[in-house]
Amino acid sequence: MNLPSLQDVHVVVAGDLMLDRYWFGAANRVSQEAPVPVVDVDHIEDRPGGAANVALNVVSLGARCTLIGAVGDDDAGRTLEATLTAAGVVCDFLVVPEWPTILKLRVLSQKQQLLRTDFEKLLTPGQVTGLAERLAARLEGASAVILQDYDKGTLADPAALVALASAADVPVVVDPKFKPFASYAGASILKPNRVEFERAVGPWADDDELLEKAEAVAREHRIDSLVITRGGQGNTVVNADGSHRHVPALPVDVFDETGAGDTSAAALGVTRALGWPAEDCARIANVASGLVVAKTGTSVVTGPELAAALARDARVDRGVMSQAQLGDSVRLARQAGEKVVFTNGCFDILHAGHVAYLEEARALGDRLIVAVNDDASVTRLKGAGRPVNPLEQRLRVLSALAAVDWVVGFHEDTPEKLLKLLRPDVLVKGGDYGVDEVVGADIVRAAGGEVRVLSLVEDCSTTAIVDRIQGRD
Repeated sequence: MNLPSLQDVHVVVAGDLMLDRYWFGAANRVSQEAPVPVVDVDHIEDRPGGAANVALNVVSLGARCTLIGAVGDDDAGRTLEATLTAAGVVCDFLVVPEWPTILKLRVLSQKQQLLRTDFEKLLTPGQVTGLAERLAARLEGASAVILQDYDKGTLADPAALVALASAADVPVVVDPKFKPFASYAGASILKPNRVEFERAVGPWADDDELLEKAEAVAREHRIDSLVITRGGQGNTVVNADGSHRHVPALPVDVFDETGAGDTSAAALGVTRALGWPAEDCARIANVASGLVVAKTGTSVVTGPELAAALARDARVDRGVMSQAQLGDSVRLARQAGEKVVFTNGCFDILHAGHVAYLEEARALGDRLIVAVNDDASVTRLKGAGRPVNPLEQRLRVLSALAAVDWVVGFHEDTPEKLLKLLRPDVLVKGGDYGVDEVVGADIVRAAGGEVRVLSLVEDCSTTAIVDRIQGRD
């Protein structure tokens, strides 16, 4: 999946504007006044935050952007406008007298955030009159609208803004906070995170109930698609017609989640402006947000950076999945004519034998599923003291391997239940098994698949590694 040129895409962003200020310095001593570190500040940075960060991400991706929002008649507001204008954002700001621009101050030392202080005062509806008129004036020639709502008062009446854009046939992407979802009725894409969605609809027991709740929201409020961001569980896309797709989280080292939602909203906006379906928009947004969480503080993702990430891995629907999510992905892969390979094991301490075996298994098809025993089942199979590494860590390590497409956990001693659900084209095991001795062989063959036994690399064994560490022969 590749992004085309975005130079003809014009995205209008409206929402709560903030200035994120960072104080950096060394913390080598403790205050005599209180048991707190003393930071010798040697560097200060101001970065656009909130809807301003969305706008900055839009232009960084290569599209044009107009930003509508409120600032105070103060240095923070002027700094925000100057920074954004220099980056190529067209600023259409409502200057509110006697109201301070929202400022968030963070103190960092050695890449560790020590303190955050917020300077903010909520806007009243009377202070943001004229916002709808500003948006209406910008809709001609707009490719998409993004509403970035942090519940600070700028988007006092988002329904009116959605209606304006819809009447002009401009798609609207909404990143909500805690307003009722009815406030965004008619949006093209609504992007709540897990907490925001749960606050609106209540908790869910499993993925099936999540899908039911999301479809009900989409239909009730005439929203084309919901993209529910779930952190380490990836994104779940649910459309009003009942179709859905899960986009798993990418295996990345999360350094700072600040602004990840802004980056995701920007990516959804520019891809929706291209007319892409929500599933493809969510895949791009997933990669973009994965890139930004590896950076310090409020940051952006550039077009070349995103293109390089997409080129490194053309298939972005990879990673750790639930069994229900994996069932959907396998179904779609099969519809695309892809051959699905399945293997399973404990994979407690990943070693060279595992890697060679998984690479050989992957070569047998287009997609490789690795099913992993959970901690309790490993203990039952291997004995006390195992596993050495908990399931979450084992899944994470496996998902980072280039040979592996999908990783899923299971709690039974054997993967028979999973095999009945997935019906892979090839079932693979390693070791001295006979083909007929492989658990689940009859299930796969009955579904028209084949069973293969691969050799393992000599002198590679998790048990042997554990014994060596513990000093046993």
